[in-house]
Amino acid sequence: MPELPEVQTVVNTLRPRLLGKTVRAVRLNRRDILTPPDVDLPALLSGHAIQAIDRRGKRIVFTLDDANRFYLHLGMTGRLTIHALADPLPRHTHLLLDLGDCELRFNDPRRFGGVWWIGHEKQSDEDMGPEPFRIRPRQLAKRLAKTTRAIKNALLDQRVIAGLGNIYVDESLFAAHVHPLTPANLLAPEQVSRLNRAIKATLRRALRHRGSTLRDYRDADGQPGGFQTLHRVYDREGEPCRACRTLIARIVLGGRSTHFCPRCQPH
Repeated sequence: MPELPEVQTVVNTLRPRLLGKTVRAVRLNRRDILTPPDVDLPALLSGHAIQAIDRRGKRIVFTLDDANRFYLHLGMTGRLTIHALADPLPRHTHLLLDLGDCELRFNDPRRFGGVWWIGHEKQSDEDMGPEPFRIRPRQLAKRLAKTTRAIKNALLDQRVIAGLGNIYVDESLFAAHVHPLTPANLLAPEQVSRLNRAIKATLRRALRHRGSTLRDYRDADGQPGGFQTLHRVYDREGEPCRACRTLIARIVLGGRSTHFCPRCQPH
């Protein structure tokens, strides 16, 4: 599933191409990707210019010139890409926005993603924690102190911190030398500070390399990311640790594959 670096990269590639453009027509091929399902999305979007494109957690938030907003979530296999109007239309393309000289398409074979209409509501993220780049160690410590869950599971909870997923939690825990099974409320203050720094540094590195492409992820121009070649633990089970040469281990936590170095991240 695309995480913060991948979603931010999509936003970064959308902005120079779409800001200020007017939606001329909307084609919604599947209504079951839309929430609420009774919203007339074509009528609400048509004739309005895209004023802003932002990221909140793993959501891509569009603001129109009438201050209405909607967001897309890419789910596991979703892609939001820009095409020429004459480009062939692949299967599983559920939403198309005609912007005059180009077309924005949302394609999602597994349909775990979708479109959410926000309208003029000021708050649409009450279920989300702070952004990783803004959270301070004391704030993170306070949130982690409230749960006895394994730190891996706590960091995956979007209500604790927004935007992280399986890849960057594993990579951040490795960088902070924290074992993924450590109860979140038992982390020492210095461990929380180290983890806070590791999360930010890991995400910045991933952003510089335009995210990780394991299978489906592409940016808005259809280009893959490159950070997957720099993963230190994620998806590297049985390979030597880049720091100490110990073989990377894999366990399953909450149904998620979890990768770590037994030596660099002692339990």
